[in-house]
Amino acid sequence: MATTVTETRPYAHVGESRGMLDHDHDLIHYLSSRLDTIWRCDQCIANADGDPELQTFWRDIKKQETANVQKARDLIKKHVKNNCF
Repeated sequence: MATTVTETRPYAHVGESRGMLDHDHDLIHYLSSRLDTIWRCDQCIANADGDPELQTFWRDIKKQETANVQKARDLIKKHVKNNCF
């Protein structure tokens, strides 16, 4: 029985195909990650019901992450406008 390249070297072709430059992929990945964090903050705020200090902490985190998301979105828009995607 013959073995294929993928059986002997399963990662031989990693990195050959990419839909965009690494730095643009990084921006998209970062944006997705931060959006998940914002979503989780809402749950953390609810979980901290009865603890105003902890709720304030999560609200501050959410505010910071929202600002980070906006910066990432602005950079993505700039890169799209410059045909980097």
